[in-house]
Amino acid sequence: MPLYKTITPNSQTVVKIWKITESFDELIQAVSLKPESLQRVLAMKSELHQRGFLSVRRLLKEFGYADADLFYDENGKPHLNDGKQISITHSFHFAGVIISDSIIGIDIEKQRDKITVIAHKFIDYEGSYLNKKAPDYIKKLTVIWCIKESLYKLFATPGLSFKKHCLVIPISDNELETIAWVDYKTKKQRYQIQFLEFEDFTCAYAIK
Repeated sequence: MPLYKTITPNSQTVVKIWKITESFDELIQAVSLKPESLQRVLAMKSELHQRGFLSVRRLLKEFGYADADLFYDENGKPHLNDGKQISITHSFHFAGVIISDSIIGIDIEKQRDKITVIAHKFIDYEGSYLNKKAPDYIKKLTVIWCIKESLYKLFATPGLSFKKHCLVIPISDNELETIAWVDYKTKKQRYQIQFLEFEDFTCAYAIK
């Protein structure tokens, strides 16, 4: 399928989302992979993960980059050779890439009831304003998870806790943006958050 969605949060930042409808063979023929990337994708046991990996490389082409332009640091954070900031995500049949001059993070998650089982692991301050009986409780939990995951990717610091160190300011009904903080040791950083929902998925991205 062609590109699903393009978003321009500001003049220095672009988000692109891909809906993965292609087969593994179609995707691998559409991209050029470094030897280590080819080895990595062929070693994956799940075809869903393989297609997610390849769709991210297909998104890179949409930005004018190739797999060879992408590398990862010791914390697993992706970087581009030209110094632009990048963050990557994929979940089931959606993938997303955000590229910016600013430090950024992105996450996509499927909205599922089972998120309530792990809510205690990532909800702290947010529990003061969440209503477990509200019809949109699952959606709000998913938004908060996506925000905290995007902050984790952005901050890229071992030991950062979703629950202890990441705080999401209440999100008003019908609003698609908020503020979040990372409060970790001597660092306290404020981030602008935007999010969207589509086909029972949530995508959130954080911009410093």
